[in-house]
Amino acid sequence: MAAKTYSLDFDGYWPAGAVAGLPASSGVYCVYACTHDARSRTVSLKRLLYIGEAVNIRDRVTAHERWDDWLRRLNFGEELCFNAALISPQADRERAEAAMIFKHKPPCNTQCVDTFRFDTTTIWTSGKNALLNPQFTVSPTPASLGLAGLGTFSQPRW
Repeated sequence: MAAKTYSLDFDGYWPAGAVAGLPASSGVYCVYACTHDARSRTVSLKRLLYIGEAVNIRDRVTAHERWDDWLRRLNFGEELCFNAALISPQADRERAEAAMIFKHKPPCNTQCVDTFRFDTTTIWTSGKNALLNPQFTVSPTPASLGLAGLGTFSQPRW
């Protein structure tokens, strides 16, 4: 594998009651705690809760097994909302998702939070990307390379 850069242009935001509007396409999606003003058709994002990837974002979010986990993270008056960025093929989608999780560490993600197993990856986010870093680079972690506990390699020991 080699270093790669991905540009993710996020579209959204869809409140929980409008997930049928999510793209039925391959991509990365984010789940947020937000407040929604239906009159002005605006959302105010509070916290990033989860990052995922899917062949079909709409189908994945609609049938996701983590809805209860996400809902438990909401405060009074908040609801879930979503955004999405299209990306394929699968290998690129999974790598971009892993980089996003590793960088942002959403509380409902359990994988990729502490280790990054891919080569150096740069992500540029644009569009509806509030609460996401607009540009960042992550590198493989020692644990993902099987080097955990070996220390640094700057000084040889003789």
